[in-house]
Amino acid sequence: MAGNLLLGLSLLVGLHEFGHYAAAKFFKIRVDKFYIFFDFLFPLPGVLNFALFKKKIGDTEYGLGWFPLGGYVAIHGMIDETTDADQLASEPQPNEFRSKPAWQRLIVMLGGIIMNVITGIVIFTVLTYTQGESYLPASEVRYGIVPSKVGEEIGFRKGDKIVKINGRPFQEFNDVYDPNVLLGSRSYYTVERGGQLIDIPVPADFMDRMAGKDETPFVAPLDPFVVDEISPGMPAAKAGLQPNDRILRVGNQDIQFFPELTAALKANAGKPTPLLVQRGSETVTLNATIDEDGKLGFRPKSLLQFSKREYGFLEAIPAGTKQAFGIVTTQAKALGKIFKGEASARKSLGGPMAIAQQYGGKWDWLRFWTLTGMLSMVLALMNILPIPALDGGHVLFLTYEMIAGRKPSDKFLENAQKVGMALILGLMAFVLVNDFLK
Repeated sequence: MAGNLLLGLSLLVGLHEFGHYAAAKFFKIRVDKFYIFFDFLFPLPGVLNFALFKKKIGDTEYGLGWFPLGGYVAIHGMIDETTDADQLASEPQPNEFRSKPAWQRLIVMLGGIIMNVITGIVIFTVLTYTQGESYLPASEVRYGIVPSKVGEEIGFRKGDKIVKINGRPFQEFNDVYDPNVLLGSRSYYTVERGGQLIDIPVPADFMDRMAGKDETPFVAPLDPFVVDEISPGMPAAKAGLQPNDRILRVGNQDIQFFPELTAALKANAGKPTPLLVQRGSETVTLNATIDEDGKLGFRPKSLLQFSKREYGFLEAIPAGTKQAFGIVTTQAKALGKIFKGEASARKSLGGPMAIAQQYGGKWDWLRFWTLTGMLSMVLALMNILPIPALDGGHVLFLTYEMIAGRKPSDKFLENAQKVGMALILGLMAFVLVNDFLK
């Protein structure tokens, strides 16, 4: 779990810092250090200074730090968390950051963000080209839906058929989970229930209601299924479950749809439980001990008819770009809800532990690259926020300099950097404690 997260973050941090590095080199600015992870106890540049690996090539020292939290490039003559104030007392030299025109310094500061955006677009373009897009036509959800506990609180009932979203018919069931609907204002679903049409509004605190819940969607299609792939060593394999088996009963509960199975398994977690299974033209009874997480250990195959949209490479580029920027839009809307008080920061924000859980404990190629692409776009958004010590703070001051024709004093920038670091460290502490409590 932690290994997948560490690999993903190392890749993204390295590419982000390379964006700054490449822009600085292009404008002939000296780069003193290029490090993956910190070679000091962040944010104290003078404490525990050592690297796991380092090598100096030309003017730049390349290294792998011991403190696995991000990374950095030390750009000569730039005020950041690694700057020694004495360095700024002398006159700027031609190869220093502070001696360059504002527009060049702006490009250097945007380099990391631009690299993260490019990385996200490339990942989603490749995934779109190689995997296509599998989707469930709305017309296929003919048995209706089953709500989770949150879905029931909102107003959904088992067997409801969603016919409209915000008053409009829809073609793909995945549109039900569209962040623009869930995070928008005055969104609602129209369901058919018992021959009547009923509107179900999306509450303003939807994010808070979903925060901390398991991965179960708030509504899911009622889909008949058969057993597909079985995990070796898991309860399904030990009980003798076979591919194409159809589970008819778990304990005393009849099963027709997969959401019914997951509910029955959770109710019998950790218990020896009989399974009634249809195998070809016969029915057999198997004895399974369901694991503590309420799992049997098999992949289901839905009997609903999914469709797949294939893309040529040139078609995948705009589709992948749209996916990448859709993540930025979603995150921005979520942050907006937090700032407006419509969502709780404590419930909505997640840190390293939450991200590691998303990556999972086993290597999954598709999951890893999907989450890494998402994280790349999130890092781009967070870094562009106008907070001193983040790239966005530097961009803010450089934009001011370009408009006003004069830059803030080095003393002001140094103090702003300290304030920004305090804000960031406070946020980091909040997120880590919040992760631990969750």
